[in-house]
Amino acid sequence: MEEMRLQKFLAECGVASRRKCEQLIQQGKIKVNGVIVTELGTKVTPKKDTIIYNGKKLEIENNFVYILLNKPIGYVTTAKDQFNRDTVLDLIKIKQRIVPVGRLDMYTSGALLLTNDGQFVYKITHPKHEIEKTYNATVSGIVTNKDIEKLQQGVQIENYKTKPAKAKILKIDKEKNISRIQIIIHEGKNRQVRKMCEAIGKKVVALHRSKIGSIDVNDLELGKWRYLTTKEVQSLIQTNK
Repeated sequence: MEEMRLQKFLAECGVASRRKCEQLIQQGKIKVNGVIVTELGTKVTPKKDTIIYNGKKLEIENNFVYILLNKPIGYVTTAKDQFNRDTVLDLIKIKQRIVPVGRLDMYTSGALLLTNDGQFVYKITHPKHEIEKTYNATVSGIVTNKDIEKLQQGVQIENYKTKPAKAKILKIDKEKNISRIQIIIHEGKNRQVRKMCEAIGKKVVALHRSKIGSIDVNDLELGKWRYLTTKEVQSLIQTNK
């Protein structure tokens, strides 16, 4: 196998996303041939060099798995939580070491991908790739057509303006003074949908991601998971070409 950057090797071993792997290197948590390395320019040759993380020798997985989870509320999207909260990996018991592809905050439910394929993680999460994510949000107050137009045009959030989104009203309940809307985005800013709703003066009371690309969780109960089909994996990868 040819020489490659250390962070790419770590990602392909399923340790974490490439960006997170860069942080692990800089934090001095990776050993190459018995020596701690902290330089992001470090290159390694798989099968020849010995790379250690968390006391274990790493090797690139040949048997990749791709999983779709319908995440319940109350679980954090991380491999290990410093506060010992329940993580999404507590819901999936398989022998392979997998990592979440992107994030859903603790109080958001819905579609979440997990895999041990570092290249897949990179392709799905990198900003230059525009995979649509569909969210259904229940918000306090009555959403107007003008509010929807603002979301469609992009709204100001902190120091940036969101890219135009697809948005529509799903249901209005005047008696309870709540609205249900659908927002489709391809960005991945932290808590973006919640902040977009705040930008139009509405607070999210419930948020669910129903779909990533063309893959939805309609047939999955909350807390349940399934393997993606080869066709589904290809549909996500091809979206990035």
